[in-house]
Amino acid sequence: MWMYLGLLAALFLGLHNLCKKHAVQNNEVYPVLLGTLIAGLCTLLPFYIGSQFFPEQTLKMGFLIEDIPIEKHGFILIKSMIMCSSWILAYQALKHLPITIVTPIRSAGPFFTFIGAIFLYNERPNFWQWIGFFLIIFSVYLYSQVGKKEGIVFKKNKWIYAIIGATFLGASSGLYDKFLIQKIALNPQTLQFWFCFYCILILLIVLSIIWFPKVEKRKAFIWRWSIPAVGILLQTADYFYFKALQDPEALIMLLSAIKRSQLIIAVVIGGILFKEKNKRKKLIPLAGVMIGVALILYSA
Repeated sequence: MWMYLGLLAALFLGLHNLCKKHAVQNNEVYPVLLGTLIAGLCTLLPFYIGSQFFPEQTLKMGFLIEDIPIEKHGFILIKSMIMCSSWILAYQALKHLPITIVTPIRSAGPFFTFIGAIFLYNERPNFWQWIGFFLIIFSVYLYSQVGKKEGIVFKKNKWIYAIIGATFLGASSGLYDKFLIQKIALNPQTLQFWFCFYCILILLIVLSIIWFPKVEKRKAFIWRWSIPAVGILLQTADYFYFKALQDPEALIMLLSAIKRSQLIIAVVIGGILFKEKNKRKKLIPLAGVMIGVALILYSA
């Protein structure tokens, strides 16, 4: 069941990436990110109110947001700081790079998660899973060769380094998620609500320093329908992902790889919608990534 929940998470993440590209294109990144988080918090707010005033009914619905001790808030705050850093880098990269380049690079995330899962959680991959992960990494290299034809030289482009940094931080957060869900025993909606809340506080501090004081940047911001859509789709994807992690048999290395199937939506549909170049050439490394994911799934 946890694998099917992972596929549902991938579906909503793919739609989330399309909306995210639309939201940040020729737009100010930081207020877009803040807007998506506020939309996500508003999506969860009814469950928090229900948990405070109608706990039994909310529990029956499966959406109870629990009261947690201060120590658990500290653990969630750490996750918020990691993911805020990852998102800031990722949104900046997505603003300046094609979605058909950014999303495949982020597909290398399972490799970092894979290494961490071996050393931190003692997860043991088999031969075909090793092949699958290295196939994913090789496919990302092929994307870099396609990117050069679009004038994107990976070694000299700072936004490429930004998306690589975002990918590493995102993978670290993924490993931390298993600790929060299985070791700290946070339920998905509790983790989502407070994670979103702390991310908003962190971003408000960042924006008060680098964005709010600058009039020209505030005037450059464009409100788009896709901004709240990003937040709602992300919370939906995270809910299915965290539900999958609640299963004691769930392997974080495999879940991380399953989520990469969002590439189909991002590369195929995104390439058409945003009229990006070399769509056919990108299908070859895309196939490599998907075969790698399949090897991981079906050799488990």
